[in-house]
Amino acid sequence: MGPDGDLIPVHIITGFLGSGKTTLLRGVLASPAFANTAVVVNEFGAVALDHLLLQRVDPDTVVLQTGCVCCTLRSELGAALRDLYDKRERGRVPPFDRLVIETTGLADPAPLLFTLMADPVLRYHFRLGTIVTTVDAVNGARHLAQHLESVKQVAVADQVVLTKTDLVDRASVDGLRAAVARYNPTAPLFEAPAESLAFDRLFRGEASDSPDQARAGPGSPPARARVPVAAPDGGEHATDGHARDISAVSLTVDLPLDWTAFGVWLTMLLHAHGENVLRVKGILRIRGMSIPVVIHGIHHLMHPPTSLPRWPTADRRSHLVLIVRKLPAPAIERSLRAFLRLAVR
Repeated sequence: MGPDGDLIPVHIITGFLGSGKTTLLRGVLASPAFANTAVVVNEFGAVALDHLLLQRVDPDTVVLQTGCVCCTLRSELGAALRDLYDKRERGRVPPFDRLVIETTGLADPAPLLFTLMADPVLRYHFRLGTIVTTVDAVNGARHLAQHLESVKQVAVADQVVLTKTDLVDRASVDGLRAAVARYNPTAPLFEAPAESLAFDRLFRGEASDSPDQARAGPGSPPARARVPVAAPDGGEHATDGHARDISAVSLTVDLPLDWTAFGVWLTMLLHAHGENVLRVKGILRIRGMSIPVVIHGIHHLMHPPTSLPRWPTADRRSHLVLIVRKLPAPAIERSLRAFLRLAVR
């Protein structure tokens, strides 16, 4: 296999029960921009593929009229993806250019992402693409307040789609946008059906893309402390204790980073607290480099760092966003500053 650009991107669609994942997936399958796409779902019936069916390869795999390949997940994910890739290489299914996986509504996406990033065979053929999370505008605030799975789904997202926005008033949508931003301040938000979703745009961003500079750029505080998502009176959306402990921490460093010192700090943080670090994503200015380095990871596992050809904005500072559980933002910031001070001595 060639360089990273030759690997097949794997995009993830996740979201809580009833949040519109399958509707989004149907749109992807019908989009000309997503011809030659393989899709992994839990069952064919839920996606209603009969009108698109071109060929059934075997009980678990079908080929659609658009050239897409769709298979059901009846075994462990790693085995299913290896089998799908084998069918591609042997010509049993079309040579798909990308893969989309739809998770179940109650799924914690972290184990799936870990499989993609850690399995040595899969890493040779696939790379993590964009994680898109759907959030139901009618019930999303309650799900975020009461279900840890919903919070994790939002926390790991590269893009968030707010669905059913036509069924609630503007104040409710704005409140949900604020709740999502508390757990993931870097993910762009799209509204459906208010916005006509361009699927190539929605899935264009890779996991190696930089954090959104509009949300972590000039003027941002050095660390964003945890903010509760529900009123303390235990009202309609009373917050589950697990969800209440999750926060987004945004760190900004003005001077170029010493790569070794930063790597030691991050390694020690993940070694000690990896189970409580839901997502790490950053764009870094490294001493001696003119282009930015992008990092991202899930829990203990970090994806190999990549570089961007140029800085996305005029801001040349390092920005790091961590979605954490039960870790105080000031302590994380103090530890990073301490390591960076040692590096310049």
